[in-house]
Amino acid sequence: MEQSQHSDHRVCAIVVTYHPTSQMIDNLTDILAQTQGLVVVDNGSGASAIQRLREAGVNQSFHLIENDANLGLAEALNQGVRWAKNQEFPWVLLFDQDSRITPGFVDQMFTSLELNPQREHIGAMHPKHIDPSTGIEPNVFRASDGGPVISMTSGALMPTWIFDKIGLFSSEYFIDQIDIEYGYRIRAAGYVNADSRKAVLIHSPGHPKDASLMGFSFKPTYHSAGRRYYLTRNRFAVYRKYFRVFPKFILRSAYFDIRETLKCLIAEPDRFRKFRNILLGTYDGIAGRMGRRNSL
Repeated sequence: MEQSQHSDHRVCAIVVTYHPTSQMIDNLTDILAQTQGLVVVDNGSGASAIQRLREAGVNQSFHLIENDANLGLAEALNQGVRWAKNQEFPWVLLFDQDSRITPGFVDQMFTSLELNPQREHIGAMHPKHIDPSTGIEPNVFRASDGGPVISMTSGALMPTWIFDKIGLFSSEYFIDQIDIEYGYRIRAAGYVNADSRKAVLIHSPGHPKDASLMGFSFKPTYHSAGRRYYLTRNRFAVYRKYFRVFPKFILRSAYFDIRETLKCLIAEPDRFRKFRNILLGTYDGIAGRMGRRNSL
């Protein structure tokens, strides 16, 4: 099955929206220009945003799935994957609503995939992510096969057969670490993650700002207090699930996660609420309490 799908490059893009701006909706035009289909899954946005999406869907001919409430990023992605599979697309291309595709993106992704000696075993192909505020690419931690150990969801090109092999995204995570968990799951099942050094996606992780302490400069991510809960809880869920399989990778991730959390507690506003949510997330993550949590 993998062989036949590699020769068929029809791609359905999946974009999850949540209170999108007009600029984000306009970005859909660039995605449609490089793909054969697009499904937008809206996670409970307001009436004005929904109306703009409906009008754009008619004008640009994409499919819109409207959720009455925020079902979480993972479940929204799963809705998009199911729709693409029902339309018999062999490939899906996932995007955050604020990511921007660059010219030749899809062609570069497939060129890199076809040149990869492990192409029949690739579960996800990732682009080069560039932060629009700094022009810098985040560090990429690579496995012995040369591919990234894990990578961000946005910009991921994935064959739809991978979902038949290892399942859909983990909806109980709700938001955060969904891509990390799936990257580990791909590797644990014997498949690989790969990337293209020429396909560029403009993408900002969080809202980083410059900060300094005692002469040291650093960039906290400025995630909200609510996101701090899910980040922490889901990190512990990933540690619990994959430590025995990938101890080296998990220990390295934990080191950088601790550093990122300390930056938040040192420099970001609303530290008391964030610290509280970090403690709640740690407790729930160790205990295995997943899903959406109210009253954050």
